[in-house]
Amino acid sequence: MRSVNLVLMGFGNVGKAFASLIAEKSALCRDRYGLDLRLKAAFRSTGGYFAAPGSDIMGIAELIASATADPPGWKTGLRLEEVLIDLEPGVLVECTPTELKTGNPGLSHITRALDRKWHIAAASKGALVLKFRELMARAKKHGVQIKYSGATAAALPTVDVGLLSLAGTEILGIEGILNGVTNLIMTRMEEGMTFLDALKETQSRGIAEPDPSLDVDGWDAACKILLISNSVAGTNFSLSDIALEGIRGVTIEDIQKAKKEGKALKHLGRLIRDGGRDKAEVKLTAIEGNHPMFHVAGTNKAITYFTDTMGAITVSGGKSDPRGTAAALLKDIINIYRS
Repeated sequence: MRSVNLVLMGFGNVGKAFASLIAEKSALCRDRYGLDLRLKAAFRSTGGYFAAPGSDIMGIAELIASATADPPGWKTGLRLEEVLIDLEPGVLVECTPTELKTGNPGLSHITRALDRKWHIAAASKGALVLKFRELMARAKKHGVQIKYSGATAAALPTVDVGLLSLAGTEILGIEGILNGVTNLIMTRMEEGMTFLDALKETQSRGIAEPDPSLDVDGWDAACKILLISNSVAGTNFSLSDIALEGIRGVTIEDIQKAKKEGKALKHLGRLIRDGGRDKAEVKLTAIEGNHPMFHVAGTNKAITYFTDTMGAITVSGGKSDPRGTAAALLKDIINIYRS
């Protein structure tokens, strides 16, 4: 049995879902994978909670998962360095909000943890989008891993499929429905709902944030196609390289027009490889009825890899909610210690 210390950065919806999930899955992780996962600390902007030696994993995880205010034992001003120094290295679970100008606070958390030889499981995208190559090199230098399924379509296994299932192939192109919020909004609009009412539904279900800009303006999908392409296809995109179109301007008439033509209007992220030139884009696209994503509706997502030796491989589905993202984080932690 291997004991694994976990430090959780951020406990909004995803962080709380993760704490709840590891409490729920603790016995399975011990019995099936030989991992005794121990949530030792959790942080948000005002401070942190650091478990006393010998604290029970179930109690700590449930405390964080249900917290509506600072939990008992909360330490205002507690710093990450204090915890990293005091604990045997394990996995830093990064769930703070995505910020695309500086990558912080996630970038600061990740670099400090890597330098202390902690592995990383990230749901936050900003640091990886802005400093992907640098952070991967830093991890390699310290002999640790960075996993980020939670940042690349969460419960839909995008990077895992590309790196593991398609090993030995050349990636000729990628396309995907990578954001469950926009796909649900457009599905509801196809059913006759207005954009604003559909958006309110995603927010009421906890799928979209109160500020939905990252989703509806296409930034979330752009981050995902960037990370997937850079990981699987060896590209070196920055966010400014991606041609970006959101869905704020789409109308019910646009969707119905495509439907009358036997098509479906989808918000797709793409890697296009054309004569040695790589391009990436996120845009509204009317796809034909024989397209593998024609029937991908609601919060479901999908990705297709075009390869030289295995043909076109499509994977679809995956929960688009905090629990689905939490499950992706847990999967990454398990796979870190498998390898």
